[in-house]
Amino acid sequence: MEALLTVDEALAAVLARVRPLPSEPARLEDAGGRVLGTDARATVDLPPFPSSAMDGFALRAQDAPGTLPVVERTAAGRPASRALAPGEAMAIATGGVVPAGADAVIPVEYVVAHDNRVEIADPVEPGANVRPRGGDVRAGDVVVPAGTSLGPAQIGALAAAGLAEVACAVRPRAAVVTTGTELRPPGEVLGPGQIYEANGVMLAAALAGAGASVKSIAAVADDKEAHRAALMAGLEADVLITSGGVSVGPHDLVRGVEADLGVEEVFWRVAVKPGKPVSFGVHGATLVFGLPGNPVSSLVCFELFVRPALLALQGHASPEPAFALGVVSAAVQRNPQRDEFLRARSRLDHDRVLLEPVAGQESHMIARAAAADALVFVPRGDGELEVGETVRYLRLL
Repeated sequence: MEALLTVDEALAAVLARVRPLPSEPARLEDAGGRVLGTDARATVDLPPFPSSAMDGFALRAQDAPGTLPVVERTAAGRPASRALAPGEAMAIATGGVVPAGADAVIPVEYVVAHDNRVEIADPVEPGANVRPRGGDVRAGDVVVPAGTSLGPAQIGALAAAGLAEVACAVRPRAAVVTTGTELRPPGEVLGPGQIYEANGVMLAAALAGAGASVKSIAAVADDKEAHRAALMAGLEADVLITSGGVSVGPHDLVRGVEADLGVEEVFWRVAVKPGKPVSFGVHGATLVFGLPGNPVSSLVCFELFVRPALLALQGHASPEPAFALGVVSAAVQRNPQRDEFLRARSRLDHDRVLLEPVAGQESHMIARAAAADALVFVPRGDGELEVGETVRYLRLL
């Protein structure tokens, strides 16, 4: 029997066939969650002027201690009308421009102010509570590098640096095809032997969360012509994901129909649990993923293979799954032949992340999986992982 690919081998095969999409201009307010296509550089120094870190009084450090006249009161957006002269102080607010001639700010709580004078009892260090011009970033410097996913912190930094528009990778176009005569849309009345179609909406949500624009194609019956029509439509996208129909049963039609349509299969089956029957191929530039029909298997395979492919399409600097370290709260039996991903709940326990496997680990148990926020990697082998053993895990988004 041919040896199955490992997870790492399968992922490498996927990423080797990704061709990053081009970039396009995006308004900053619309760029959240997208991947930056080129380095974004500051248009101004940040801060653009020496500013106060505190509410207090601007002064020359050499004039403290002492009693100084308060000659002007400034505020953020309302700078002083003149430079500060020796022996003077000016009231200043947090974020206000430190006036020329001043080299320090003393907080208001450290002084006694009365009759437009301020008494300073202690020495003040030069530069105290002054944010220097360009102390955060200089005009022309890279604020956010290419390949970065734009979250709230990055969007805030870009806005502060004066950028109203950035170049972002084009959103990948993704199509989802679910297969099975037994599937019915949620909300309909179920007939004998029928189940609600869950994988399509689950995968569409996952795709959108990974930056794709999604086209969901209605579930197709176990019929070659229905498969052919749906798959032909799906192959127009950058990424086609099918759910179900990739095993070896008489109704598993996906791989055969895809072969007829010219899809070059790169691999089928991976040494992973759940998700062994997963397939991957290419049709021109289109990436084609065949995910198993059991919903937890689809979810695990999405995180291991599809999400990294979508990030790589968008030029992400680190598209591989982002594993973190935690410890298991219960002993876990290892699988001799396949790496396994357990669904677990995570919680902070002092200085470590404790991972508690949820009850019900079978691949059809999507309701049980809904209680999990982590996938715990259990490497193949004999014996078991002991309580408290360090493991790698993926956070479910």
